[in-house]
Amino acid sequence: MKHSKASTVFRSQRLPALEFEDQQLTSFAGLVVFQRLFEVLGLARRLKGCFEHGTVRPIFGTHRIVLVLIVHFLLGYRRLRETRFYADDPIVQRAVGLKRLPDVATISRALSSVDGLGVTRLQGLVRELVVDRLAALRPARMTLDFDGSVLSTGRFAEGTAVGFNRKKKGQRSYYPLYATVAQTGQVLDVLHRSGNVHDSNGADAFISQCIQTLRSAVPQSLIETRMDSAFFSERILATLDELGAEYTISVPFTRLPGLKDKVEARRRWHRAGTGLDYFECQWKPGSWARRQRFVVIRKAVRIQAKGPVQLDLFEPHRTGYEFKVIVTNKRIGPSALAAFHEGRGSQEGLFAELKSDNAMGYVPTRTWNGNRAYLLAALLSHNLNRELQMQVEPPQRSTNRKRRALWEFSSIDSIRKRIIQRAGRLIRPRGRLTLSMGANESVKQELLHTLGALSEAA
Repeated sequence: MKHSKASTVFRSQRLPALEFEDQQLTSFAGLVVFQRLFEVLGLARRLKGCFEHGTVRPIFGTHRIVLVLIVHFLLGYRRLRETRFYADDPIVQRAVGLKRLPDVATISRALSSVDGLGVTRLQGLVRELVVDRLAALRPARMTLDFDGSVLSTGRFAEGTAVGFNRKKKGQRSYYPLYATVAQTGQVLDVLHRSGNVHDSNGADAFISQCIQTLRSAVPQSLIETRMDSAFFSERILATLDELGAEYTISVPFTRLPGLKDKVEARRRWHRAGTGLDYFECQWKPGSWARRQRFVVIRKAVRIQAKGPVQLDLFEPHRTGYEFKVIVTNKRIGPSALAAFHEGRGSQEGLFAELKSDNAMGYVPTRTWNGNRAYLLAALLSHNLNRELQMQVEPPQRSTNRKRRALWEFSSIDSIRKRIIQRAGRLIRPRGRLTLSMGANESVKQELLHTLGALSEAA
């Protein structure tokens, strides 16, 4: 269909005059789907149960402050002071159940006054929501990945310390340890720690608690874990064997002379796939009580030339090998074992999303418990985004060798652009509260589909 130039191009590009009126306008009309999700999960009631032990009853309860923070992260904001940019948004107010939002000082004071019991119960709620999803899903296997991630701050905060920090050397930081579930892409639990501890500090008890939590909720599922070389110790392996969990752990074999000599002296390698060779042995460090299954894998790689590059001459690539050693109690072949262990790389993508889109890397207060509560609110925001997508769509994948998530999840940034960040207006035609939005067919279909699926799940 052809259009005339006059009906296509503005003849004038004058700026319109600006007026600011209270017209019940919203920039986040799509937040109604999360409001519905909060109702389905009973989130406000469960948050209130985390902080009902306090004797002081402020106008804004601590549970409401945490709910405001969850919505704050869903909208894409990071710093507390940024709440003032949507303080009068009617849909945000309705999502958190308030006629007016708390100001920055109120939120800061509430975080600073959170006690250890409230934070412990909030952490229990994070676990509970993930366990509820797994109990409904009942997967044949539940794969736990454990790793730490640095949270840096340029100022002093209780519990921070100067430790290993690859990107911001010398800064004070926290170094929490996370347990994530590969099948749902959610964070099951977190162990908050100062920044000057080793990866394995407190890991033994934390790993045991996570496995026992899942086993009591879904006893018929097999539990398997993946960890990097920082968790290589006889105590952690013994704990996993006692709990009946399968595991793969990277081995820092360059620090084990006996194992390193075995690798260097090896002449006969078995083919495990394209470019992959392996051998395995029953071995133990000298101080260990019993032998374990060690699988040594080498991969053919191209070696980068370090000398000057001659652009006018042909220079063939040199090839070499990258070596990897995995200790495991799984009874699968080396190719499947390598694929399973490398699947833990998806956790790094999860950390990247948490830090860039869920404000996990921000330290807002000077108190230990306040920063723990803020971190847990960020994790809840991430888990609720995944929960929304799991409520709406059935699993798109089956279990594979790398244990990828069973759903093809959209990042929270994508959800914001597609659903949340939509202009709208609250009106009352014939006395009925109505959210009026633009007539975009794609937005209409996605919102109605999501709200319909949540209504069926209620």
